[in-house]
Amino acid sequence: MKKFFATIGILLLVVVLVVGGYFGYVFISYHRLGNMELTVEGNCSREAALTQTPYTLVSYNIGFGAYESDYGFFMDGGKESRAWSEERLDANLKKIAALLQEQNADFCFVQEVDIGSTRSYQFDERTYLTPSFEGYNRVFAQNYDSPYLFYPILKPHGASKSGIMTFSKAEMTEAERVELPVESGVTKLLDLDRCYSKSRVIAAGGKELVLYNFHLSAYTSDGKIAEEQLKILIADMEAEYAKGNYCIAGGDFNKDVLGNSSDYFGKADKEYTWAQAIPDELFEGNHVSLVAPIDPEVPVPSCRNADGPYHEGQFVVTVDGFMVTDNVTVQSADVIDTGFAYSDHNPVKLQFVLN
Repeated sequence: MKKFFATIGILLLVVVLVVGGYFGYVFISYHRLGNMELTVEGNCSREAALTQTPYTLVSYNIGFGAYESDYGFFMDGGKESRAWSEERLDANLKKIAALLQEQNADFCFVQEVDIGSTRSYQFDERTYLTPSFEGYNRVFAQNYDSPYLFYPILKPHGASKSGIMTFSKAEMTEAERVELPVESGVTKLLDLDRCYSKSRVIAAGGKELVLYNFHLSAYTSDGKIAEEQLKILIADMEAEYAKGNYCIAGGDFNKDVLGNSSDYFGKADKEYTWAQAIPDELFEGNHVSLVAPIDPEVPVPSCRNADGPYHEGQFVVTVDGFMVTDNVTVQSADVIDTGFAYSDHNPVKLQFVLN
């Protein structure tokens, strides 16, 4: 009997050491990338003219290429932790690249672009996107470099490296990565290394068009950290506006950009609270405006909750959108309806004029 209890004790000790060692590895490995200059690549040399010519900008969170319409992610209530297979990931990324190429936008922001993650079989997804933007400048900013997540147990999510890409038909002279705050404590391990990329485009008249590509926090305790992130981004845009520059930001707010998405899309069979409304006071007294993509006559959401395959009655919301300074006139802002065929997001499209 003593031998039995001794064996059990040893096994328990081994389990404690393994689990403790793993959590130690996760916390020790955690780091943030910080602010840094980014490399502008590509062969574009065109100016963004200050005329009444309308420009278009498309923003698309591609969900690392895994979120086909039948996909549910474990952190959203689904079961999957990785893309279905290498073959399906390859096929879906090609469809995403083709869709973006069809838009022929002047500028394009893409979020959740993996460059070496377990969940996407170590694919460098930049290689799928870049050929669709021949003649564009491009910038990549990494916003995820996580240690190996050993969950779910049978098919761990693994380690992840991911980021955001900006493409421009007009020449980008320089770009930088600006770090955003994230929550402290254990919650930070579930979040990305949040940042935004800031790219400068040559414009006539000695001015610049400043492009902000972002993906704000989602897996947080109360959603307040995303508001702090927004304040920093808006303050940056205000500072550039004060210099006479034009500013456009686009991406995934992870907040209800409409403020009342259910009024447009109806009540879901299961409600979620992660997509909170953006407080109006964030934009009071400044020269930055929120631009929500919506056609009231034919409303289309920009995001579905990935708690399972896309279905009628699933929770949908618009969390993708734009912000512009007062010297940018918005002509239209819409959601491109893909039926969530390639991602848990639909692309959003902005048409604008620089005044």
